[in-house]
Amino acid sequence: MDTHLYIARIVGINANMKNEIPKYLLKDIATITAGQSPESKYYNTSGDGLPFFQGKADFGPLYPEIKNYCSQPTKIAEKDDILLSVRAPVGPTNLAPCKVCIGRGLTAIRPNSSICLKYLLYFFRYYEAQLQKSGTGTTFKAITQNVVKNIEVPVPDFTEQERIVSKIEELFSRLDASVAEFQTAKGRLKVYRQSVLKEAFLALPKESYLTLDSISDKIFDGPFGSNLKTSDYVESGVRVVRLENLKDGWFDDSKKSFISPEKYAQLSKHTIYPSDLIISTFISNSIKVCQMPKSIGNAINKADCVVIRLKEDVLPQFIMYYLMTKQLYNTLIHQVHGATRPRINTKQIKSMYVPNPKSCDQTGIVNKIQRSLSICDSIEQSIDTSLQRAEALRQSILKQAFEGKL
Repeated sequence: MDTHLYIARIVGINANMKNEIPKYLLKDIATITAGQSPESKYYNTSGDGLPFFQGKADFGPLYPEIKNYCSQPTKIAEKDDILLSVRAPVGPTNLAPCKVCIGRGLTAIRPNSSICLKYLLYFFRYYEAQLQKSGTGTTFKAITQNVVKNIEVPVPDFTEQERIVSKIEELFSRLDASVAEFQTAKGRLKVYRQSVLKEAFLALPKESYLTLDSISDKIFDGPFGSNLKTSDYVESGVRVVRLENLKDGWFDDSKKSFISPEKYAQLSKHTIYPSDLIISTFISNSIKVCQMPKSIGNAINKADCVVIRLKEDVLPQFIMYYLMTKQLYNTLIHQVHGATRPRINTKQIKSMYVPNPKSCDQTGIVNKIQRSLSICDSIEQSIDTSLQRAEALRQSILKQAFEGKL
């Protein structure tokens, strides 16, 4: 059965038309407070003053997590005011968890007594995509207070608002249960992937392990500090491999960064070849490592992406899969530096112990791993498609709710 239809059937969307709902301008049904950022000297994380929110209010949790405070607040939002992100990005919403100070990236919206709070909150979550289109600016998108004040809100009577909220939350609850099942399945796939890797290397004799440096021609990090600055990046040119490109065994090419050919000429000693492995120095949850794809062409790596150029008789995928194992991760995590972003250095990478490639059938092991992981990839792709459809269905529920069809 098609997953989209399956979820829709579980949720039970009703598309019957209702009477058209009257609309009012937001400024006529709510108190609107534009945020204003205090001087940075008043910011702190020690709890001095009011909780402080500067920008994006995430779509997920109802209340944002309190991380920062302001000892000299300027603009204030009261508990349960809707916090609307009005710049970079435009549209996400949350509720103020208590009395808070808001920076210029947020606007606080407090509905009057004729408007149900959650009704208005869900309206903004429905209206988020349209607000994003209203954003202007070249460096980042933002909307003005005039745009916010003149948003048209459909306002039925209070009883109907409460019915709509109740129906939305009933449908969301069913949808969330389906999403939770998909997420659980993804978690099981992750465990299975590790069991595949563990099994592949389990029979190899530990006494034959060698240091990574001993089976490599070269292991090097990228340019540091003033050698590669933010101002060196350009719209097109020679690729720079960054941390966000490194995934668990694959290269994510969706995020691209470039430097000019002239800058590349200065940094050419950091050139990456297609057969090279690239490993992240950050290992908070796992070891991110992948092989450089041939399609990228000339490229260099950033300092937090270490390049491993193996000897000709070593199969890169064989070493890559071992570097992805939980066993190696458990060994390295005790050697990391940094409390907030655990990391290892190039010296530690060189001294990693890996299976001796000459002591086993590298190709046979790699083929066996890839057969098993390809099944995982297919299942995970189906799950991801289902999750995307579930999110689309969530927006469909909101759309129907505020078009009088729920």
